[in-house]
Amino acid sequence: MTHTLDSERTAALTGAASAAIEAITGSEWPTLLAEALREIEVTWQESAEVCADIAWQARAAETSALVVLTPEHVTAASPDPVIWRTYRHLYLSTLRYDFRCRDIEDLMNKVPVSVLNEDPYSEALYGFSRLGQSRSDGLAVMHRVLVAAPGHPKTLHVLLHGVWLGTFLPGRAPMLLMLVGLLPEGGLDDPIALFRMASARRALGHYPEALTAIDHALELLAPGELAVHADLVRERLLITAAHDLTRLIHNRPDPTP
Repeated sequence: MTHTLDSERTAALTGAASAAIEAITGSEWPTLLAEALREIEVTWQESAEVCADIAWQARAAETSALVVLTPEHVTAASPDPVIWRTYRHLYLSTLRYDFRCRDIEDLMNKVPVSVLNEDPYSEALYGFSRLGQSRSDGLAVMHRVLVAAPGHPKTLHVLLHGVWLGTFLPGRAPMLLMLVGLLPEGGLDDPIALFRMASARRALGHYPEALTAIDHALELLAPGELAVHADLVRERLLITAAHDLTRLIHNRPDPTP
């Protein structure tokens, strides 16, 4: 019976996402999605899974949530908490994809703490905004989220993204590896996790391991993900350039007579 209920739940979520995707070239897709998710009373985890993916697709289709929604959809409480959460997840996820850390921080400072306590994914996006600015106070947010939402992949990816973006965070590379290790299968079947792992290995000077990770990421990446593929290729070039530079320095002749 449980398996049947799980299958029905998955089918309902897939149907809600599909309806929004079919309408994604218009301006009503967020409303369609929010109403469908309210109908099936989704959890914050389910909302995060659906909204993160659709926000990415809408951005690629040039009907970004930032165009069809407004900041007030994040900050002004809706009578229905599921609809408010859906809009919040869509809008903030899109800001994250655009690396707009300060905008996320400004908006989230207007959302009650009580709301964040019930929605660790939104709090993770708040953490992303701090971490992405290399602000060490984002680490406290990250640890709160890890306690509230242990092992939730979409939430972990938000934190990973923030640490990856936060160039000057203390202990950044080991932190990336720690977060990747919390993902299912240690991130080894996830091209984005492997991309973050490769970046961390490069920063630590572990070039063979970094190349292994990025090459595996390229193998796993789905066809058609052209922007992500370009990011992976750039990381591979950075790894080989750093490796070659290290060899040149080590093999440089001693300038002393």
